[in-house]
Amino acid sequence: MIEERLKKAIRDVADFPKPGIIFKDITPILKDPQLCEEVIGAFMEYFENLKLDIDAVAGIESRGFLFGMMLAYRLRVPFVPVRKQGRLPYHTISQTYDLEYGTATIEVHKDAVVPGTRVLIHDDLLATGGTVEACTRLFQSMGARIAGYAFLISLDYLEGKKRIEPFSKNVVTLATY
Repeated sequence: MIEERLKKAIRDVADFPKPGIIFKDITPILKDPQLCEEVIGAFMEYFENLKLDIDAVAGIESRGFLFGMMLAYRLRVPFVPVRKQGRLPYHTISQTYDLEYGTATIEVHKDAVVPGTRVLIHDDLLATGGTVEACTRLFQSMGARIAGYAFLISLDYLEGKKRIEPFSKNVVTLATY
């Protein structure tokens, strides 16, 4: 089962990025090409079962780029990087939001999607949902529709899923804590 394999590979790092937080490190997964292939296969199976129409995959900086790009490739759709403020070279739009430990601003190129584009938003981890909600609002401001969400990990006790379900009930998570 993919969840068991992922949980064996994911490493807990205490007190990162600040004291009291246990960071779920996915980099050990990247050392296992077979497990990476299984991750993409599991996501694809969920998308097919949900009958999702996806026109683009948006990956949230930076770990959302890793599997987000692979998903876009497998789905044969464009990949849209969502980056921290000031890191994209072209004209951007932005969204500021609160984190568990401060505030942040994310950006996307103004020409990343056209109105009506069905976007799948991907990140490695769903915690409180603040970053993902900001990303959602960013794409909605461009006229895009949210096809769904895909995460390797969900920290269910932080209830991030409740925060994003009003935008799309299609929330796929491979490992929950």
